[in-house]
Amino acid sequence: MAERMTARAAIALVCDDFTEHEIAEPPRTGDGPLDWEGYGAARERAALRTGSAESVVHGEATLGDRPCVVVSFEFGFLGGSLSERAGDRLEAAYTLARKNRRPLVSLIATGGSRMQEGMIALAQLQRVARAAVLLREAGMPHIAVLRDPTTGGGWATLGAGADVILALPGAQVGFAGSRIRPPDADPEAYTAEGQLAAGQIDAVVRPEALRDTVSFWAAALGSDGPAQAAAPPRALGDAGQLPRSGWDAVRAAREPDRPRAGAYLDDYFTRREPLRGDRCGGDDPGMLCGVGLREGRPVAYVAQAGTATRPAGYRTAARVVRLADRFGLPVLTLVDTPGAANDAEAEREGAGAAIADLFTAMAAARTPLTSLLIGEGGSGGALALAAPGNTWATPNSYFSVIAPELAAAILKRPPTHVPHTAAQLRLRPQDLAELGVIRGIVGPSPA
Repeated sequence: MAERMTARAAIALVCDDFTEHEIAEPPRTGDGPLDWEGYGAARERAALRTGSAESVVHGEATLGDRPCVVVSFEFGFLGGSLSERAGDRLEAAYTLARKNRRPLVSLIATGGSRMQEGMIALAQLQRVARAAVLLREAGMPHIAVLRDPTTGGGWATLGAGADVILALPGAQVGFAGSRIRPPDADPEAYTAEGQLAAGQIDAVVRPEALRDTVSFWAAALGSDGPAQAAAPPRALGDAGQLPRSGWDAVRAAREPDRPRAGAYLDDYFTRREPLRGDRCGGDDPGMLCGVGLREGRPVAYVAQAGTATRPAGYRTAARVVRLADRFGLPVLTLVDTPGAANDAEAEREGAGAAIADLFTAMAAARTPLTSLLIGEGGSGGALALAAPGNTWATPNSYFSVIAPELAAAILKRPPTHVPHTAAQLRLRPQDLAELGVIRGIVGPSPA
């Protein structure tokens, strides 16, 4: 289990400085809106124990050189539970971030809504949701850090609704708290690591790396100015000579030792941070997504790693493209897949809808899109990731309406006719350029 730090200790872990904001409110009397016996005394004890008037602390801070608004939960105050006055502070923080045009950082540790205030407490989730909508409409990012524990409505609103979701190792994360989940439930599903594997969060970050990581995201998503299109990466490896035949192009793209997406991303960016998961229970390790720094400027990336792309991969890609579009980040995509996964499980997971959604996200994007074909370009599963009018190719790649082997099978041709079918498909990089499918062919690395 992750160590449960106080609200202000969490702020000190992440921020360079912090100015706390107070909220003017009438004196509290009695036992709250439900007249819950002993509630007033419990609040007083919590205030004395923690030094906080409520379960939420908020104010202004600096992350790196970027001003931000920070919210931090005090778990020692009645389990960090959401109350009406905690809702006042959350709404004030969202409003401050929106009006001052600053990123919002939430350091969450909560057990959910405060039962001693009943539906009044639960209704705070609607206030938070409305404040989040206004923040999003203003174009300001929300970065959440999930501490231990993050459960109930705090996870289902502030946590899961953020643009970037980070978590501390071992943190308990889930809608159901430890005392109310089924007795036979898999405990791993309610951890930060389990949520990462299920595509619900972007990264698990060690405490010593948290300040740097949060600062990166605040700067990357809070950057100003018009986005400039990303230049296509250079071809890596010994990809200097164009293939003589269509079958040569296919074999070169399928060469197991050729550079893959990870090598291209490492060569292109000085730093990159991941964005993982489709937020629907899936994560495709064959789709690498995130934001990287190129000549000091943030660029979103979506890269196929050479495997058949799962529906979760397409949904994650669409999420990242829309995120980049909202914050004015250029997008670089690397195309490399034999095609979309076509097994029965992929169909049950909604392969068609996921691919359609990515096509829509790419078509609707106002931010500049740049694509590079670095290997196999198998049918619509590859085309969904290709920028219309701004796709390039490396010499050891191909793009085809269908794999030559499948085309030959459909045409009832024997396997010996596959190379001829590949030639007929005109799938070589130079064919694609001549047909106007790509803008051009990028050169290899200098010797």
